[in-house]
Amino acid sequence: MRGVFRAGRASGRLLPRVGIYRILVCRTVHTLGDSLTLTPLLEELGTVYPGAEVDIVTGCPSAQALYGAFPNVRSIFRLPTHVAGHPIGTLKALHAMRRLRYDLVIDPDPRSQSGRLLTLRAHATLSLGYAGPNKSGTLTHGVNAADVPRHRATTAVYLLRAALGEGSSAREYPPPSLRLSAEETERGRHTLARIAGAPDDRTPLRCIGLFANATRDKLLGREWWNRFLAAFEPRAADHRLIEVLPAGGRSLLDDRYPGFYCSDVRRMAAVLANLSLHISADCGVMHLAWASGAPTVGLFSVTDPVEWGPFGARSRSLDLRGTTPEQIAEMIAGMLPREPACSDAGWSPFRRSA
Repeated sequence: MRGVFRAGRASGRLLPRVGIYRILVCRTVHTLGDSLTLTPLLEELGTVYPGAEVDIVTGCPSAQALYGAFPNVRSIFRLPTHVAGHPIGTLKALHAMRRLRYDLVIDPDPRSQSGRLLTLRAHATLSLGYAGPNKSGTLTHGVNAADVPRHRATTAVYLLRAALGEGSSAREYPPPSLRLSAEETERGRHTLARIAGAPDDRTPLRCIGLFANATRDKLLGREWWNRFLAAFEPRAADHRLIEVLPAGGRSLLDDRYPGFYCSDVRRMAAVLANLSLHISADCGVMHLAWASGAPTVGLFSVTDPVEWGPFGARSRSLDLRGTTPEQIAEMIAGMLPREPACSDAGWSPFRRSA
């Protein structure tokens, strides 16, 4: 791309607030966590252009589950995960995108060249994206990539606000969201109650979700989890611990706690939304729990929590470097609400249901 297009520049022109009704967003990432960081932009577009429709080009296999509940989203053009190996599927998605004409096309990533190429190929009156040495091709509206905020969930929203001439701190950044319905959340509550062995629907659910999986060097070893849990269990004695199982459907904690397995992204999120707290390393399920609205603690040993960690009043990122599992257990225990223990003597927080 750099051999064909010149590096883009920040234009200084403000994006109009009127006359934009058809919007295309080009974001080709395929991982769950990265894809969820696009949802704040969908919220922001609904606020700025409430009468507009949004189409999305994405490589995420779960895109419909992540974006389909947003009322302003119309069509999702999904690229194959491995574009080079699926040329026909790629061409079909690109052809469907190029058949339409848009008022605005957005490349929200300050680094991706594939998103920029799609943006340049779209039929649109206005185009918006980051400008800098790592982004090739000039758009009608460019924002200086050197000023981009570090957190990936704020990157796309900052781009839009800067293009509109709005201060980045004028309003709080919206967190990632799945827009779960009340019905989905209630079904998730009933599922969690069955997993926890609650005696009836009136019993308060004080459940903590644990997800022990992560990719490559972000994976915390069994020894780390064993030390953490030995210190954490006594401090969380009035909560039920639940293990959220990875895609393989096998416990990574030796079946120590009741397990929850689900291959459906929205059903999983609906259960996570009912947790008192979710604990996991930096991974897609951590982002999913955060987007569900559950209080979330992200454990970071490799990646930068400033860039990827959950934020907000009820969530927190912990850097494990220079700490022990016992110290982390004490920190997280301090986040738990101090509630009276369950009055039902037959329901123990650590007793497995039959």
